[in-house]
Amino acid sequence: MKLKVFPLVLICLIIIGCKKEVNNTIFTKASIEAESIKANDFFAAYFEEYKSLRPEFQTQLGSKENYDKWDDISHLFETAELERAKNYLTFIKDSLEYDLLDESTSLNYDLFKLEMENTIANYEFRFHNYPVNQMFGLHSQVPAFLINMHKIDSLEDAEAYLSRLEGIKPLFNQLIENLQIREKNGIVTPKFVFGKVLEDSKNILKGLPFEKESINESTLLNDFSTKINKTNLNKDTKNKLKSKANIYLLNYVKPAYLSLIDFLENQEKRSTIEDGAWKFPKGDKYYANALKNITTTEMTPEEIHQVGLAEVMRIHSEMETIIKTIGFKGSLQDFYTFMRTDKQFYYPDTEEGREKYLTEATTLIQTMKGKLDEVFLTKPKAEMVVKAVESFREKSAGKAFYQRPAADGSRPGTYYANLYKMDAMPTYQMEALAYHEGIPGHHMQIAIAQELEGIPDFRKFKNYTAYVEGWGLYSEYFPKEMGFYADPYSDFGRLAMELWRACRLVVDTGIHSKKWTRQEGINYYKENTPNAESDCIKMVERHIVMPGQATAYKIGMNKIIQLREQAKEKLGDAFDLREFHDVILTSGSLPLTILENKVNKWIVLKQK
Repeated sequence: MKLKVFPLVLICLIIIGCKKEVNNTIFTKASIEAESIKANDFFAAYFEEYKSLRPEFQTQLGSKENYDKWDDISHLFETAELERAKNYLTFIKDSLEYDLLDESTSLNYDLFKLEMENTIANYEFRFHNYPVNQMFGLHSQVPAFLINMHKIDSLEDAEAYLSRLEGIKPLFNQLIENLQIREKNGIVTPKFVFGKVLEDSKNILKGLPFEKESINESTLLNDFSTKINKTNLNKDTKNKLKSKANIYLLNYVKPAYLSLIDFLENQEKRSTIEDGAWKFPKGDKYYANALKNITTTEMTPEEIHQVGLAEVMRIHSEMETIIKTIGFKGSLQDFYTFMRTDKQFYYPDTEEGREKYLTEATTLIQTMKGKLDEVFLTKPKAEMVVKAVESFREKSAGKAFYQRPAADGSRPGTYYANLYKMDAMPTYQMEALAYHEGIPGHHMQIAIAQELEGIPDFRKFKNYTAYVEGWGLYSEYFPKEMGFYADPYSDFGRLAMELWRACRLVVDTGIHSKKWTRQEGINYYKENTPNAESDCIKMVERHIVMPGQATAYKIGMNKIIQLREQAKEKLGDAFDLREFHDVILTSGSLPLTILENKVNKWIVLKQK
């Protein structure tokens, strides 16, 4: 079955009057309404085309259209995306009268235009990344997607799952081709990545039917069997499907993973220990572009580095105050050692300890949920749950992350906690982490965005990293003003997590702009934070494979706090935190410059 596509020409045809009249603008209520409708019809049609080209995104939204397919990740698809972006940009400039758009639609136009311009600008650097790394990649994303996204409610769903198993081989062929193109362009995954990726890949081939002597089912067979057993299909049909799954796993999945493993084992021999983006062709230009995309600002690497150094100094000072309050005798470094090593701050590294962590994290989120009316006017409808990261990817996965709910409400939002090593998940950081990933952090912001009415769908599902992660970090901060973090150790944990994000500004720019080594980055974290060495290593390795991404948190948080303080100063007693949060949250994810304009307009409106 071919993917359904809405070509640009068809989009144009559904819009009356594709070509705008030159120098003939008439500003009437009717003309503004008509032009705004025309623009929003285009944005709606664009999103339908966008979805139709991305089967995995359709599944994430809760749709079962193209349920048997994977995304096209070929370089030809990226080239086609470039042409689409150019055509879209030409279309809106030639066919829409910007001055006739209402305020809401003009914002839609601005954001759409920016998205297309970014697609065009980023094309030059389409191979300047590592599609397989210890943080993410198809080797781990494919099984995670099937397990967490592909529901089986019917025979058709089961057959679609099997088709996706069959499709893993051509999908991995595209991936290997992409890796080969990168290598020809002088971009090879750093040496430290390979061991982790190879281990995760080999984990997928453990258990039945890959290992005939095993008594346990493999990750994917267990997932398929568990889902099939929960359906209303008859026993004979279930058995036939399970038999078919065994065949597909052996005939398609195993060869796909063995091909990838073989390629990676050979490429590892050609990899280097040089780490920063500076080593890429046009590396400095690429990194500057990455920072612009991620922070949605014009800040230079040096400016970001200096902000980080200043923030580290400020947070250290606030930590010293807490240490004095607690009555601890010793230096800040002594206190770090105490927090790293004292067993009172860690659950046992057992299944019981992991269950306690998940239970307590859930309780923290539920308690916060009961207080939301104090600081929010708008709240999400979607539910959320807390889960442990699955065993097949926990060794390489990040400390914590969030997965958005299905748009149709069929799947809750999920805060994943990585409980592989309990000594990396201290209880004094649990509160801040729960607020960041859950409520009032990512779940609150992302669920509200996709539940918004009156804005185009392309805005509901767009994530500007500085906005999203800035809100997440801000969500660790303001609960203190609500009376949370009553325990001084938890308050120290809040500061420790903010410090962690401040250090990211220093280390990310250090590695990619100042040519720091991996070890220099690790040493900086060890000297300036209370985190375990394993945390420091993971974080530096994340910096290396995701240039610029980690700068988003502190840059975004600082901007939100700056806007809040600015609003409080100008509005005085008229300032309402609930209204401020509504302004931040009820337009979806925004570039920081546009967010600032939105807050300024709200301030002016409140002053009238």
